[in-house]
Amino acid sequence: MDLGDDCRLHVYDRVADADRLTVFWHHGTPNIGTPPAPLFPASDRLGIRWVSYDRPGYGGSTPVPGRNVSSAAEYVRRVADALGIDRFAVMGHSGGGSHALACAALLPDRVLAAVSVSGIAPYGAEDLDWFAGMSTSGEASLRAAVAGRAAKERHEATAEYDPEMFAPVDHAAFTGEWSWFDSVVGPALENGPGGLIDDDLAYVAPWGCDPAQVTAPVLLMHGGQDRVVPSSHGEWLARHCPRAELRRYPEDGHISVLHSATDALEWLGVNATS
Repeated sequence: MDLGDDCRLHVYDRVADADRLTVFWHHGTPNIGTPPAPLFPASDRLGIRWVSYDRPGYGGSTPVPGRNVSSAAEYVRRVADALGIDRFAVMGHSGGGSHALACAALLPDRVLAAVSVSGIAPYGAEDLDWFAGMSTSGEASLRAAVAGRAAKERHEATAEYDPEMFAPVDHAAFTGEWSWFDSVVGPALENGPGGLIDDDLAYVAPWGCDPAQVTAPVLLMHGGQDRVVPSSHGEWLARHCPRAELRRYPEDGHISVLHSATDALEWLGVNATS
């Protein structure tokens, strides 16, 4: 999709059926935007159409340095208009959860319901110890982002994958159906860490909107063993999104909580059509 000014957005549309409930999928960091294949059987059963895109700097989308979390609302609006989609739901995992909530906050007349799985809360929230419970490597990565683009770029130049950032239940999930992440992480990094850097800089900057603005129903799902985005973030969002429902999964981590994502699609089937 041509956005003008030499900007391009790579869009995905699975099952282009106007009778289906459209759900915009917002991917995590670092991923490309391919819709979540492990959820296809449930989404087909429930009549859900997935639409998504590579965030700028990932996959086939042109980098947009300086983008913030709220930028997602304009991208989604442009895609929805191009596809003739009036109203829709949004769903995101990890950092994608914040982008989904931003869409709900800024497109209140179009977003029917929102789901955030393992989602991150705004940086600097007064009543949240934002880094508490993060893995050592995850905290170091985001603190580098707080220090600015140059510091973040230096950090990524030497950073290595830290398996300890994930709980044992997450590693088990990676060997099952959620090995799907192999297909979205590798391509996201093929051209370097630019998309990841822009994402992390956005997470530690003002979102450009307030979760309290969200008027649509919100489902928050969070694992108690999450070392990437601690469950305190989900609890904070539950306190600040007016119509939020928080589902806690004490034995799950950042990835394994997705084993329950079919329940989120069931929830959307009720709350995005009522």
